[in-house]
Amino acid sequence: MTRIAVLADIHGNTAALLAVLASIEGQEIDHVINLGDIASGAVDPRGTLEVLALRADIRTVSGNHERHVLTLPVDEMGPSDRLAAEELTEPQRAWIAELPTTLEPVPGVLAFHGSPDDDLCYLTGTLTPEGMREATDEEIVERLGAAYGRYALYLCGHTHLQAVRRLPDGSLVVNPGSVGWPAYQDDDPYPYRVEAGTPDARYAIVEGDGGSWSAQLVALAYDHEWAAERAESRDRPGVAHALRTGRVGYGALQSAVSRFGPFSVLGSVGSLR
Repeated sequence: MTRIAVLADIHGNTAALLAVLASIEGQEIDHVINLGDIASGAVDPRGTLEVLALRADIRTVSGNHERHVLTLPVDEMGPSDRLAAEELTEPQRAWIAELPTTLEPVPGVLAFHGSPDDDLCYLTGTLTPEGMREATDEEIVERLGAAYGRYALYLCGHTHLQAVRRLPDGSLVVNPGSVGWPAYQDDDPYPYRVEAGTPDARYAIVEGDGGSWSAQLVALAYDHEWAAERAESRDRPGVAHALRTGRVGYGALQSAVSRFGPFSVLGSVGSLR
């Protein structure tokens, strides 16, 4: 039996990352997989990379925000990518540049950030004019593309919401949720918000024998007040509210819009592009 700890979307929240790693200790884990969007956020980009630098056992794929930090001009970045670009050291940037976009940590398992071919794709969620809804089996299969039917387990992140789905061929899709960013909103292509509903750090443990897998989703309390205060010190009240509540806060949202404009409120997927 193989046991894999899966984490994603840390977004520079070092306190949440440390809590998750402490929780994993002692659970007889064979592999730890990190699904990207590591440093961009409003809390502690450099500290998060310093923690990961000490954990050579953690295998990591690149997310869309790693790509943004390395490739976008600074004046086109959202505030969270800009913070990471300003604070990360050259060795940290070099480490990010070497990250793969997909991993096969064990036979029959494929890990990626959004979908196998698109780091901006929501695999387990679908955007509509009414907001984000759960993706159908047909939508997930289409988004997996050529990878569908080749693996027994797919590990994805990007939505920040935990999900486990058994597909028609018997394979399993697991989204561990976000370690460090429980709520955000965006308006591309429609206005929507993503809310985990609590400030907990989230991850997953999957176990299987290669052909059949099951998943346990974990929500873990941690010192989210430390993270929220760091966000406030960086003049990001919307982020602080999200970190404290797991919700998008209208009051904090309006306050931030008045200072930064509508696309910089939570450092959401859209605002970070």
